[in-house]
Amino acid sequence: MTEQLLSAVEFDVVMVDEFGYIQERVRHSTKCWLEALGNGIELELVAIPGGTYVRGAPQTEEGWQPNQAPQQEVAIAPFWFSRTPITQVQWSIVAALPSINRKLSSNPSCFSGNQRPVEQVSWHDALEFCARLSILTNRTYRLPSEAEWEYACRAGTQTPFHFGDTITTDLANYSGVNWEYDGKLCSKGFYGKGTTGSDRRETTDVGSFGVTNAFGLYDMHGLVREWCADCWHTSYVNAPTDGSAWLVDSHETQRVLRGGSWNGGPRTCRSAFRSRSSAESNLYDIGFRVVREEGVEVRS
Repeated sequence: MTEQLLSAVEFDVVMVDEFGYIQERVRHSTKCWLEALGNGIELELVAIPGGTYVRGAPQTEEGWQPNQAPQQEVAIAPFWFSRTPITQVQWSIVAALPSINRKLSSNPSCFSGNQRPVEQVSWHDALEFCARLSILTNRTYRLPSEAEWEYACRAGTQTPFHFGDTITTDLANYSGVNWEYDGKLCSKGFYGKGTTGSDRRETTDVGSFGVTNAFGLYDMHGLVREWCADCWHTSYVNAPTDGSAWLVDSHETQRVLRGGSWNGGPRTCRSAFRSRSSAESNLYDIGFRVVREEGVEVRS
């Protein structure tokens, strides 16, 4: 088993007004788990407390879609969540470990950088990463359920973004410009009463904006879309409300993605926004982060 370290971390949580200007900046702290992967590389996880939240969005929320309804209360058990999307250097360490179910490319990403998120990895690749990491650490690592992901993203909020009612490209990496076609605005670079901003057209280093949500998580809005364990469903009708992944009565080849990306506008970065792709998709705006289950050991 690798060496672990339990410690505390401090971080800044910001809230913005309806125009996107920071109105409050508060220093928080939380428990942090450092998992040594080898070669001096660590995986940082933060403790997500258990609780309940209201999943989905009201029809009055800008960007609402029927797949974000009906709203319902969901109970979530405590778990550990990687503080950022899995980085390219973390990926390279695990990709060098023995294969379990499939081979992994050591460098699959379109945009190179050790601290940038790994992308161009499929849902099956992400599962293989979790399986190898579990064997390496003798603990169970997996993809989050969609319910866990949204709960972790909201961190106690019910606004469209954990920052508040809007978002800016000073706080997250998404496309903040208006896109027009044939004289019509087809994609907004602003949300609500917020403003347009930058369009970086590539990933950035994880955590580079220097602010988190109240759980201490970076980059939950934008950067890369993130794989969840769930199969795709067109609404929350009959969805489990215990935080578990929804794997039955579904589009079996389609898996859920959350979080928006550098390649999409602010509407797609909302806490409630859902998208999907084939489990074999390996696109340059798709990455993932991992959950560590508490108190479960894995033996090779």
